[in-house]
Amino acid sequence: MVKIRLQRFGSKKRPFYRVVAADSRSPRDGRFIEIIGTYQPIAKEDQILIDEEKALKWLEQGAQPTDTVKSLFKKLGINAKAAENK
Repeated sequence: MVKIRLQRFGSKKRPFYRVVAADSRSPRDGRFIEIIGTYQPIAKEDQILIDEEKALKWLEQGAQPTDTVKSLFKKLGINAKAAENK
């Protein structure tokens, strides 16, 4: 099963995340299938850069976003677009 989840980068107390599509059995910072975007929670305003086309493609194929990624998608309106396409 494919999950859309965060992959952590950055140093201690300075997180930087990639939003990736990965097999649910692979480790958090391990192998992934495709990079969908980035997320920087420490920036003054949460900096969220997500390729909407890739995200919608994976959601159409049945990938399940984690709770955190689902909330990021909700902020950007990707969940609503995915619901429209169904």
